[in-house]
Amino acid sequence: MANKNHKGGDESRCSFCGASRNEVKLMFQGANGANICNKCIENGFRIMADNHLVEETQAVSGKPSGAAPITKEDLMKPAEIKAFLDQYVIDQDDAKRYMSVAVYNHYKRLMYAPKENDVEIDKSNIVLVGPTGTGKTLMARTIARLLKVPFTIVDATVLTEAGYVGEDVEGILARLYQAADYNLEQTERGIIFIDEIDKIARKGDNPSITRDVSGEGVQQALLKILEGTIVNVPPQGGRKHPEQKFVQINTRNILFICGGAFDGIEKKIAQRLNTRAVGYGRNNADKIDRNNIMQYVTPQDIKSFGLIPELVGRLPVLTYMQPLGRDALRSILTDPKNAITKQYERLFEMDGVKLTFDEDALEFIVDKAVEFKLGARGLRSICEAVMIDTMFEIPSQNITEFHITRDYAAKKFEKSNGLNYK
Repeated sequence: MANKNHKGGDESRCSFCGASRNEVKLMFQGANGANICNKCIENGFRIMADNHLVEETQAVSGKPSGAAPITKEDLMKPAEIKAFLDQYVIDQDDAKRYMSVAVYNHYKRLMYAPKENDVEIDKSNIVLVGPTGTGKTLMARTIARLLKVPFTIVDATVLTEAGYVGEDVEGILARLYQAADYNLEQTERGIIFIDEIDKIARKGDNPSITRDVSGEGVQQALLKILEGTIVNVPPQGGRKHPEQKFVQINTRNILFICGGAFDGIEKKIAQRLNTRAVGYGRNNADKIDRNNIMQYVTPQDIKSFGLIPELVGRLPVLTYMQPLGRDALRSILTDPKNAITKQYERLFEMDGVKLTFDEDALEFIVDKAVEFKLGARGLRSICEAVMIDTMFEIPSQNITEFHITRDYAAKKFEKSNGLNYK
């Protein structure tokens, strides 16, 4: 800003409209002495918007042009959402149906602002219970990709109460705000996946009499943001920037998906089912599938595991992830759009090499994943062990094809584990 114009007068005047410095709020001076007032800047922006140049400029810069609300035409039906999930997540049909309905209802609710004296629909946060490596994170990430909304993953184990070493609960919203490229409207329509939610279960069934800053204390801190409230959030997150101005984020329309392995919850379920199998319900005991007891999980079970009742009540949609069997693991290797073998084939293709796998080699990888009980994540780690030497050597060699056999896979896997292959 300047106090004098480029001709050396007593006051600056806008080079466009001629307004004096005293007639406008702001006056900007360029390097050549020309001036422009805030009114002319606003008029210019309005003209650009009328000619749809604002959106084009933001698209070129990579910044969002604003959070376009999801319309009725854009929102896919539950069956369509599940069909999309089927392309990336193998099996887990029950979980995908629950997720599809919950997500559909959540974003349908956003499209219809409640009228006066109308029924106000609460949001349906979700909790996924299941062993590690069964696709909880993948399902949440795929949903976010489908809806084209901001998405962030937070590990519950790093969260602590405010004032203690660790990450505040408000930091979760800061991450989503950053994922939305600091667009507030998009942030308030995003999805947050809180992983390892079971790790903040309180110790024992009785309320804590001592401070539990990473367990029950975090659960208490999560209550408000899960239900819906306005939170003051540091845009840059953390406590390293005390000078930053806070942003107010309304969490009422942010969908929270929580996932956890809940190791040992099967015992809680079994205890409850055995209790019900006494007396009038005893005849139903024979109908219980003991090999898949996780399907009978209820909010009562996760409460018994250590989540406080108030938190359980704010996670109304509860579904389970089945342990992946051998057939499912085999499908994960080759069938989904983002299948592990397809990813390696694409990496080799970038080097001009065609990569192929023997069926027996794939069976070996699945066998090891089943043996070590590693789930889908185990498939990737075993593949890395098998492929590491190949990925190191191939770029330096002048070859166009490479084939992975069972013997080669076994030899490389045993070598990576410090064993002698025979």
